[in-house]
Amino acid sequence: MKRWLGLDLGHVRIGVALSDSLGMTSQPLKVIQSEGTQKDLITLGELVNEHEVTQVIIGLPINMDGTESKQTQKIRDFSTKLSARLNVPVFFVDERLTSRQAERMMSESGVTSKKQRGKVDQVAAAILLQAALKGAPLTEVPKS
Repeated sequence: MKRWLGLDLGHVRIGVALSDSLGMTSQPLKVIQSEGTQKDLITLGELVNEHEVTQVIIGLPINMDGTESKQTQKIRDFSTKLSARLNVPVFFVDERLTSRQAERMMSESGVTSKKQRGKVDQVAAAILLQAALKGAPLTEVPKS
């Protein structure tokens, strides 16, 4: 079984997506309201256990010119802590434009911008997870 969890980490919310048991498709799972690093690490660890996840994929926000921002470093720091806490490998995948792509997909499906606000993060997580499932380059997160 190959069950992957995809995460779109944000300041306020964490978008979560889950692959099917064959590791072929991804589906939005939920949005978690961030409650601080320690609580978020516990919540994500519980999700990994609950869904018998074998690998975690985290979207890494890289600028369009390939440089990193302050947000990129925050994601790296959190991801290292998460990797140290979990018993499964954690990887980064380039997430450039996934939120915009998620917004566009939802708009095209008739979802109003008001309703998008709470769901765009989980759709973005599904998009980045699907990219990883299809073979996008991954970089392993160190265990600190």
